[in-house]
Amino acid sequence: MTGFAVDPELIRSLARLLEETGLTEIEYARGEERVRVARPWPGGAAPHAPQTSPAPAARAPASPAEHPGLVRAPMVGTVYLAAEPGGPALVKAGDVVAEGQTLCLIEAMKTFNPVRAPRAGRIVRILVSNGTPVEFGEGLMIVE
Repeated sequence: MTGFAVDPELIRSLARLLEETGLTEIEYARGEERVRVARPWPGGAAPHAPQTSPAPAARAPASPAEHPGLVRAPMVGTVYLAAEPGGPALVKAGDVVAEGQTLCLIEAMKTFNPVRAPRAGRIVRILVSNGTPVEFGEGLMIVE
């Protein structure tokens, strides 16, 4: 980027904010200038990293957050379950999806970002409502 000067104090302030809040990523924008600061997810694995299925004798997850098929929000933004206002939902509970299929969209910084199925399976449950804000790592839906 031409004409973009990095402000070291802004970077330090954003990094301190990450530590204070426990967030793993933050983005600051002023006009056309954008700064994103990120740190590794605690424990090394991102929340949307592939997870193994429990052994057949394992107990059922007590909450959606423990489910191995939980699809998490990869960013902060507003979730949309349809590709356009008033349009049909991209997926609904009971649908069978292919790996990489778009499940929903997250609008962040006026950009619509597809959230794709991490694996093939069936949508068991949708945990969010259309047009609601979501946080990084928040559960969106469960794919079994």
